[in-house]
Amino acid sequence: MPVSLQVQVRSVRFDRKRILRLAQAMLKIIDEPSADMSVSFVGDGRMRRLNHRFRHTDRNTDVLAFAFREAQAPPTFKLVGPHLGDVVIALPTTQRQAKAAGRPLEEELVALLIHGVLHLCGYDHERSRSEALRMQRKERQMRRRLGRIDRFVRTQHKTPLPTRREV
Repeated sequence: MPVSLQVQVRSVRFDRKRILRLAQAMLKIIDEPSADMSVSFVGDGRMRRLNHRFRHTDRNTDVLAFAFREAQAPPTFKLVGPHLGDVVIALPTTQRQAKAAGRPLEEELVALLIHGVLHLCGYDHERSRSEALRMQRKERQMRRRLGRIDRFVRTQHKTPLPTRREV
């Protein structure tokens, strides 16, 4: 399977098959249908640690992309193959962003996944203003091509424990 999914949060339940199909559709849109990648949903603490370790920024962020093809390797080791890399999304941050923007969680997750996938393919909005605009155009194009997104998340509501009086 070209896409693997890892969920490290319990506050949300995912329809794994729909997310995997969505990510595979993204790979097809960017002309990488035989490539593989992994998608991970993590908590804010894990994301902050990853951001600190790999980007030397001691704060949380919403999405990180680890592009395998851009990784540094010894000169004799050729980084060619089907693995694009890993996209990591901080779910609590994504939930806050969706709420602040007044849009469904799925929509925010799709936007971040597209953003991460484009980073895996070499797009980088931090390089220059023109590259940022190029990436934004590609994000909009991909979102249009994906069309309607079926629901794939459901928030888990914790049932409160009964108080002593209720017992």
